[in-house]
Amino acid sequence: MELFESLKRKITGKGLKIVFPEGTDARILGAANRLNADKLITPVLIGNINEITNGLIDRGINPEGFEIYDPNNCKRFPTLVDTFVERRNGKATPDQAREILKDPNYFGTMLVQTGIVDGMVSGAIHSTAETVRPALQIIKTKPGVKSVSGAFIMVRGRDDNEKYLFADCAINIKPDAQTLADIALSSAETAKLFDINQKMAMLSFSTKGSGKSEDVDRVVEATKILKESHPELDVDGELQFDAAFVPSVARQKAPDSTVAGKADIFIFPEIQSGNIGYKIAQRLGGFEALGPILQGLNKPVADLSRGCNEEDVYKLAIITASQAL
Repeated sequence: MELFESLKRKITGKGLKIVFPEGTDARILGAANRLNADKLITPVLIGNINEITNGLIDRGINPEGFEIYDPNNCKRFPTLVDTFVERRNGKATPDQAREILKDPNYFGTMLVQTGIVDGMVSGAIHSTAETVRPALQIIKTKPGVKSVSGAFIMVRGRDDNEKYLFADCAINIKPDAQTLADIALSSAETAKLFDINQKMAMLSFSTKGSGKSEDVDRVVEATKILKESHPELDVDGELQFDAAFVPSVARQKAPDSTVAGKADIFIFPEIQSGNIGYKIAQRLGGFEALGPILQGLNKPVADLSRGCNEEDVYKLAIITASQAL
């Protein structure tokens, strides 16, 4: 896939480290071995050192080239505890921090925050909440961004000749207008990483007033916020998907739009439609869904699906490393 060949070229030789809190999972070990063998990143695994080392050896993998951290036996632990207490600004005592940082996701997130590693990939055995909560508490969002969101890069074709971004499909259940605008802004930044064209559609069941509801009003308001705060963005809404995607429909429903019929970035009005939409494109349309990519954080953290395979881990780690550049 040309997309990943391009990303691989970007991260090769950069000395990037990605931490995997689920260091004993077979899918993680397999992907980490490939990433190490391909000289793309240095994998950092969290868990019992003997268990992880034996797991690698049992799979015929040389443990050299891996870094392994055990929160229960780590020289850095006291420093990480102090940093966590400071970062939480009075919301955790040192004793509480010591217990919290035994959790591999919290420990891994602290490695990202302190710059020991460049990004984190988790979620193979942990829920989205277990992966995202530490990132929100420790890494926090970028300046001017209030919300974290989850995007999928949808790719189809031998040479990635069809490439789109769908958001938010993973985090915000029913975002208000300002949150929708935040999601859209973060999505524009993510799209640049993947060389996706910057024509953004704010989706709805209505096109330019054809339907009336509070849900439509939210999309209209979000579009207004974006156009006023970021006039450089080529964004339009509210648009139905067919109006956003099909030129002939666009000419009928939104003839004056610079986005309608040409969109590559699709912002869904809430998580239900976003999640359903990407799965329909994946299962019926034959698209590969890459993600979810967490957007809006100060440093990159990625959330795997618990149904992921080794290839998913491998690819999402490459994406996460690319976000760290």
